[in-house]
Amino acid sequence: MLSKKQIDEYKEVGAIVVESVLDEAVRAQMKKVLADLVERSRAVRTHDKVYDLEPGHSSEEPRVRRIKTPHLVNPVFADFLRSPKLIGILRDLLGDGVRLHGSKLNLKAPHFGSPVEWHQDWAFYPHTNDDLLAVGVMLDDTTVENGALYILPGTHKGPTYDHHGDDGRFCGAMDFEAAGLRFADAVPCVGSAGSCSFHHVRVVHGSAQNTSDRSRGLLLYEASAADAFPLMGIPDYDEFKGRLLCGKESIVPRMVDCPVRMPLPPALNPGSIYENQTASAKRFFEVSKVAK
Repeated sequence: MLSKKQIDEYKEVGAIVVESVLDEAVRAQMKKVLADLVERSRAVRTHDKVYDLEPGHSSEEPRVRRIKTPHLVNPVFADFLRSPKLIGILRDLLGDGVRLHGSKLNLKAPHFGSPVEWHQDWAFYPHTNDDLLAVGVMLDDTTVENGALYILPGTHKGPTYDHHGDDGRFCGAMDFEAAGLRFADAVPCVGSAGSCSFHHVRVVHGSAQNTSDRSRGLLLYEASAADAFPLMGIPDYDEFKGRLLCGKESIVPRMVDCPVRMPLPPALNPGSIYENQTASAKRFFEVSKVAK
């Protein structure tokens, strides 16, 4: 599915954007399902198994920042996950055996969509090897103004940064400036609706608030090589096996020497990354900083 140039770019940079992975008819169906989910959130008062809510959410003005595990919420998200085109790209980047790690749908409504502070996905779920990535399915045209995901090229080859707060507990956010990183080096993953970004599990990334009058929906699938096993354990092996998307099941983990920090002690504020990051004293993604 991918050219050698695209695969080489992913290996070197840690991320690529591929256009026209999601066709327009399926995208329109996803947007319709999403609009219905947001409408139904009027009856929800706090975070639950489906919804992660923005501060200020109310029945009069629903504000949803995440739909949790959308592939379990509606078949349209599960079906696209197993589409031949997406599976082909995942095989190009991860090998013949691919497993779903998880899914989420992050929403950034106009003018208030929450930022996500700098982090590495690897800090949340280290495995026996780092052949893992996140697919970002762009449900809307995605630009810097409406909160595109930024990545720091090449950081997937470097250290695993500290994602703990001043209290020593995991908080899911880095001290970007103390790590010696520069926003000037960041590259936004932008593209037209239907495009997909693919970013390596160890690449440093984050996203700013939506400052535009246009929404930004990003459907995220996290995928791993089938022989990558989570270091935090497998509480339900049948469920783990059921997430195999293609290839053969294996009980022989592939071990690779790469830097690991465990997400322990657990976050003071458990739940989504948004909740984890509320315990962090560092806030990079202020509009004034991004604009510089």
